[in-house]
Amino acid sequence: MTSQTRVPPTEITGAYGSLVKLAARTMLGRVPDSVGVLWHHPAVMKASMGLGRKVERWDALDPDLASYAAMAAAATIGCGFCLDLQYFVAHNHGLDEAKVREVPRWRESAVFSLRERRVLEYAEAASRTPPAVTDALSDALLADLGPAALVELAARVAFMNMSARMNLALGIGSEHFSDACGLPPLAVPSGTADGR
Repeated sequence: MTSQTRVPPTEITGAYGSLVKLAARTMLGRVPDSVGVLWHHPAVMKASMGLGRKVERWDALDPDLASYAAMAAAATIGCGFCLDLQYFVAHNHGLDEAKVREVPRWRESAVFSLRERRVLEYAEAASRTPPAVTDALSDALLADLGPAALVELAARVAFMNMSARMNLALGIGSEHFSDACGLPPLAVPSGTADGR
């Protein structure tokens, strides 16, 4: 991890802990430190992970758009853990890596279609405090995606907001999943401290 968490990780124990570690190794190749942080309250971890698995089974929204939206929400909130994990997952699901890595700087990038740009704008606007989604943007997405996909988009962004804000509050930072599989670094918007 890039920084120390605000709650130190604890040992993951017991039968359920063994299952959690097995699932993490299967999905990510290792057990992230963040699991040890959440292990202090297994019911919270179990509920969060369970909801995340349910969210991943929703299918009204195109999976590429769902990935872009999750990453845009994470970038807006500033959750390095979420961005890195979503990049890693997108890579494992075969998404276009050139597009995925550009999500943090989508406004400056020319790789996204109008539909993708609207989804990214929606995810960013819904992640603001207070949310800044406009009627015009919602109407355009409703016409383009349909009502079920728009409801799913809003819910996916809300779930990412919950996860990202919890991670930030606990001091959970990037665990460099994308580095482990040789992915190039995520693009950084120009004008930021890390801008290129």
